[in-house]
Amino acid sequence: MGLPEPAPDLLFVCITAFAAVFVLLGSLALVMRGLIAAFPAPLPASSSFDPAMLAAITTAAAAAFPDATITKIEEAP
Repeated sequence: MGLPEPAPDLLFVCITAFAAVFVLLGSLALVMRGLIAAFPAPLPASSSFDPAMLAAITTAAAAAFPDATITKIEEAP
């Protein structure tokens, strides 16, 4: 009949769990970087604005400056 095995030290368990999570998240970050490089997002057309976005900008400007008139909307570089 052998002696019972001692319970693992709490500090050792915490360090091991932290290291496992760090390795898992690091590997997921590398997978995400690879997927983003393999499938880049399409660039939007530079001169086309979404009609809903134009309506939102116009409404917000009218609420902030009631007497103003919007004459031109440009995208900042």
